[in-house]
Amino acid sequence: MPKVRTKDILEKFQLELVSGEEGINRPIPTSDISRPGIEIAGYFEFYPAERIQLLGKTELSFFEELPESERISRMERLCTDITPAIIVTRDIDVPVELIEASERESVPVLRTSMKTTRFSSRLTNFLESQLAPTTAVHGVLVDVYGIGVLITGKSGVGKSETALELVKRGHRLVADDCVEIRQEDQDTLVGTSPGLIEHLLEIRGLGIINVMTLFGAGAVRSNKRITLIMDLEIWDSKKQYDRLGLDEEKVKIIDTYVTKLTVPVRPGRNLAVIIEVAAMNFRLKRMGVNAAQQFTERLSDVIDEGEQEDI
Repeated sequence: MPKVRTKDILEKFQLELVSGEEGINRPIPTSDISRPGIEIAGYFEFYPAERIQLLGKTELSFFEELPESERISRMERLCTDITPAIIVTRDIDVPVELIEASERESVPVLRTSMKTTRFSSRLTNFLESQLAPTTAVHGVLVDVYGIGVLITGKSGVGKSETALELVKRGHRLVADDCVEIRQEDQDTLVGTSPGLIEHLLEIRGLGIINVMTLFGAGAVRSNKRITLIMDLEIWDSKKQYDRLGLDEEKVKIIDTYVTKLTVPVRPGRNLAVIIEVAAMNFRLKRMGVNAAQQFTERLSDVIDEGEQEDI
């Protein structure tokens, strides 16, 4: 199913529908927007008909200078069976030739009072958000000290219980059980909750609880950028776990690599505190303070001093 249709931008930006109402359900396949100035001048060799066409003061002023026969021809070629919409900005009067051509081809012609550049920017941001690549993962997403922490692990390992403890400690829940992730930029992953389970948390033995009802609106948020993954796994005595934190493991989600930390789970470990510290330490690393690296350098200095004394 198409993610965005013409009627979605009509409602989102409260645009005026001028003509071509029959095509209001046309799909919008790309976030790219075209300003067809060169097409109005007569060059249609590389006309991107599948894009939304934006007509501003410059394009329409030039159009008015054309002979009547050329105006009709240009608008007929501008309106194709795959064009999602033609939008006129600044509340400029829509040419009669465009209205007639749009009605014949069922291309919606919309109008806005906003300036062309400003509207183009807002429309591009909206389309990129809606058309971004998406996926879903099993886990819990929590906002911890401003860091979007995605808690993963096998079923029953304690992800939801850890999230509940974090919420009690003042942090905010984004999603439990299923996290919908969209890549809004080359290195930006944003996680949200499916509408059906938004604000809900499942605790085994207790059932489903509504976090917003119990803890207030400040305990939840609708979305959060994912910057850290905490993978919980049952403690394996035969496995060697990282004790210094020098090596950073990366996990690829869609086309973005995210830092992943593996935390062994066993009785007596306070996972909520561990995740809080991990989030704070991650922030420090981004600010250039790396405790593990500092310890390694200090250890190397001590070793070098010992070797010099032996000589």
